[in-house]
Amino acid sequence: MKFPFRFSGLTLPIRSHSSSSSTPSPAVGAAPRTMALRSEHFTVYVAVTFLAAAVSNLTTGVSGAGGPKVLSLLQPYDFLYYSGVRAYYGEEWAKAAELLEKSIQTREALRRVRRQCHDECVASGTDALNKLDSEEGSMWDLWALDWIQQRAECLRFCIGRSITPAGQLSVSYDIEYEFDTRNPYNFLQVTYYKLEKLKKAASAAHTYFVANPSHLEMRNNIEKYRRMEGVTEDDFQDRVMEKHWVLYDAAVQHEASSDWLQAAEKWKACLNETLWRMEECRVQCEVAPQPLPEDRGVDGVDGLFEKAAALSLSLLSCRQSCVTQVATRPGRISAQEDFLPTQLEHLHIAQFKSGDVRGAVQTLGSFLLFYPSDKDSLDNLQLYYETLGGDVESHGIQPAREIVNYINQSLQEKRLLYFGAENLNFNFSDPDLWTPEDVVPESLRENWRAEKQKINEKIKEGDQVEEVDDSGFYAGGPVHQVGVTITMDDEVLNGTNRVVFDGVMTQKECDKILHLATVAASLGDGYRGRRSPHTPHETFEGLTVLRAVKLSQEGLVNQSDTRLLHELGERVKTLLHSYFRSPPGLFISFTHLVCRSATTENQEGRMDLSHPVHVDNCLLEPETKQCWREPPAFIHRDLSAILYLNDDFDGGELFFTKRDAKTVTARVKPSCGRLVGFSSGPVNPHGVTAVTRGRRCALALWFTKEKIYRDMEREEAEALWATDGQSVLKKDEDEEEKEKEGSATAGRNARNHAPKERSRGRNVVSGGKDEL
Repeated sequence: MKFPFRFSGLTLPIRSHSSSSSTPSPAVGAAPRTMALRSEHFTVYVAVTFLAAAVSNLTTGVSGAGGPKVLSLLQPYDFLYYSGVRAYYGEEWAKAAELLEKSIQTREALRRVRRQCHDECVASGTDALNKLDSEEGSMWDLWALDWIQQRAECLRFCIGRSITPAGQLSVSYDIEYEFDTRNPYNFLQVTYYKLEKLKKAASAAHTYFVANPSHLEMRNNIEKYRRMEGVTEDDFQDRVMEKHWVLYDAAVQHEASSDWLQAAEKWKACLNETLWRMEECRVQCEVAPQPLPEDRGVDGVDGLFEKAAALSLSLLSCRQSCVTQVATRPGRISAQEDFLPTQLEHLHIAQFKSGDVRGAVQTLGSFLLFYPSDKDSLDNLQLYYETLGGDVESHGIQPAREIVNYINQSLQEKRLLYFGAENLNFNFSDPDLWTPEDVVPESLRENWRAEKQKINEKIKEGDQVEEVDDSGFYAGGPVHQVGVTITMDDEVLNGTNRVVFDGVMTQKECDKILHLATVAASLGDGYRGRRSPHTPHETFEGLTVLRAVKLSQEGLVNQSDTRLLHELGERVKTLLHSYFRSPPGLFISFTHLVCRSATTENQEGRMDLSHPVHVDNCLLEPETKQCWREPPAFIHRDLSAILYLNDDFDGGELFFTKRDAKTVTARVKPSCGRLVGFSSGPVNPHGVTAVTRGRRCALALWFTKEKIYRDMEREEAEALWATDGQSVLKKDEDEEEKEKEGSATAGRNARNHAPKERSRGRNVVSGGKDEL
């Protein structure tokens, strides 16, 4: 087993020591004062100003703190982490847990202290700064240095009273990598398992897995924790949860269900949280220790201003990179492009559709600061003005002040960075697509345009590239069942690995299962009892095979109906296994009899969906057309199917789309005995139109190629029948698959010390089931 652990021989990384002389960051509101300076001093003053901001983080390198209170100060978190790892390998589990947890807490506390000291020291030295605009401004260099020294002294004192001198030093890049990839939680999940603290182990495992979604062993461990006694779904909490992504996902969900009021609230909260996180990141750029520009020794020609410029450019580059950092989801390599403009675009649409037209005008005005010539946005703005009835005051609505400030600050930083790139050999990669061309120096524009053209061409290619299904399924195999016909195939459905069969059930069989659903299905089944999990205009009911068997044993439902429900799963599996020419091992992963009923309220004019567009085994992002195979998606699903039971309702059609979740490629109208089958991956986004009258019932099934994810509830139901002396007609799985279950569990190592399997319940990853 390999860890992404960067210690060489597990030796403590050497900390970088910086000089004790240092200077602070600029005070808020300092920029406007520069306009009063004489032109000959302006360039020099800007250099010293950013030198102050950049060098201020060096003041925290070594303070004079010491004495008897040193043990109450924050210790070096990298040393705590190293000590915890050493205890881990020594199998001192209690000590390892304590030290690893303390390293995480200390790192978080260190960032809080730095932020607090930054805020406390903002006003330090402003008296000296004010003299730059006075008659005494002729001594601008001395007053600037006075300001820098006062700011530095404030930061040194503030940080020194909370953090030990060693704790103030910068840590190695390897240690930062460990924490950025959440590896401490990797160690903690094993440690807590050894201590038999299974709830904490489950939480640590989930926290690590969120940032490492392709880690197979951790995924297997999570499934084992999920089946342990005493562990509930609520225990799988992300301890490093980033609030802006939670709000982002919630906003998308409300938007998909056309709940525009809630969507607007979530988008607004997401926008505010994103701006706060960017500001927090920018502050850390100022107060965290940074190395001084490299000194070239005897060959060096850089004086004060050259070094000041290098350090200030480094600071500005760090600030600009915060855009990428905040816009990158845990576990992903690339950031979401245009993260702020995208949120503004969603917000103004949600505000308009929820009736807040004036709010939509302000938000759209904020968006136009990023893209002032966007035709669609300008047309929308005119529409909003017209909706307000020509209200003169509406034309005076200004963009949000926070966005105006963000744009102005970012543009000025870009100008300075591009100047450095043009004249000082500084490497700067602009993280934004919205940067206006006039900010880029003429000598750099040709390369800048070429890079932008490449990005645009790549986006266009992404729109035009034909979807490739790598699921391992190949439509077009034989259909052996008598009476079953292929009604629609890939060509008719305009997609890949899609099929519609008719004649899979008789009308009598449909009636029997419909009756079973009427008497046994429970409201909100699979969604923690929520009657209307997708839309308030419909109620949702569900029934599993195991629940049906238990009810039949209690004499509450007809046993033959229950056996038919079970047999239909095997029937569908046999049919799809043959048609999609799947590998030998195909297992039923979950079976759910589901019904969606229109409520009695007025259904006219509904614009929402019975089930929003989604993909069954990955998280679809329509804006980026990406689909991320990570929790809470059911990443083990390989093949999906819906077997319809009736057609006496309005709406409820299944439809397929492209990855934009808007372009519909095919529609399927339900009817008794009609089966839709398709691969569960990103080539098949799909949703369900609103059910506006009646009750729509269907049997939803998912299949997997991995036996570890087979539906254990079916086996439990079969075991209940066996205890009653009844048999279940079911084909035996290939014997080789029995061996795969053992090989699927990796050998015992530091990442895979979770226990062996016990009896498991349903494969629940989140509250919902993605029923179709």
